[in-house]
Amino acid sequence: MHTLDLLLHTVWLRPYVFVFLAVFLAFAVPAWGWRRTLVYTVAGYALALGAEHASSTTHGWFPFGHYEYVSEPTIDKELWVAGVPFMDSLSFVFLSFAGLQMARLATEPLTRGPRGWWDLRWAGPGRPIGWRTWALGGFLTMAMDVVIDPVALQGHRWFLGDIYNYPDGGQHFGVPLTNYGGWLLLALGIIGFLIVVDRWVMRGWLRRLAGQEGWVEWRGYPADALVGAGLFVGILVFNLAITFGIGETVMGLTGCAWSLIIVVPILARAAMAVRHPTAAVRVASERPASIVLPQ
Repeated sequence: MHTLDLLLHTVWLRPYVFVFLAVFLAFAVPAWGWRRTLVYTVAGYALALGAEHASSTTHGWFPFGHYEYVSEPTIDKELWVAGVPFMDSLSFVFLSFAGLQMARLATEPLTRGPRGWWDLRWAGPGRPIGWRTWALGGFLTMAMDVVIDPVALQGHRWFLGDIYNYPDGGQHFGVPLTNYGGWLLLALGIIGFLIVVDRWVMRGWLRRLAGQEGWVEWRGYPADALVGAGLFVGILVFNLAITFGIGETVMGLTGCAWSLIIVVPILARAAMAVRHPTAAVRVASERPASIVLPQ
């Protein structure tokens, strides 16, 4: 019962984390089904917990480099697991999802649906994820942390609180570059797990469970190609707003420049599908002609 109380207090203390998690679930379940989403959530959390536990305190330095959690302020106010805040490891689930979906927006064929300019969809929602999307998804997840980690390190100045530090300092606003390497490896591991398990386990298992092919594919829905980008941009905006809010102007401007470098080319590709429908035309019997952009 004590664990349940701490979990409830965690939701109360960290509502922003669970808002982002709820958005992830609202976007992932209709596309992947609840079984895939559950597997991804549990595996993503477990991999993140293992990585953070390995790097923190006296356990070692891989993969993030050595850092320490400060448990005293919230050990009796929120849930900690193996010396790691529960909400911290859980965040990797929706962060890696946002990175993956942004990578898909950059690499996969797109189609315009019948509901207006905003209805940008995946041309093949069940299309297997290729190695380019996997690699870019890992990079984009890490790219978010270039904005997130410097302001999180200043948590004592905002409502996050003082929960961790790097004893040896770091090159990027106090964050060591090894941390970003760890984020890249972990994100690749989480997304790669989904790819392998979906392709070699989930599809066959769900086919036998459902008894029909249609139940095993990833499904599409209106504007499904944009929702991941919305989550990605929303996370960046949230952290940049806090950065400027605590008076870190240089850090904020650096984060804005980095975010624009990452986001603008990908959103430009999406805008091309809306404004310049000159690619191949796909006609579906149940809806008007749709525009598909080649990779």
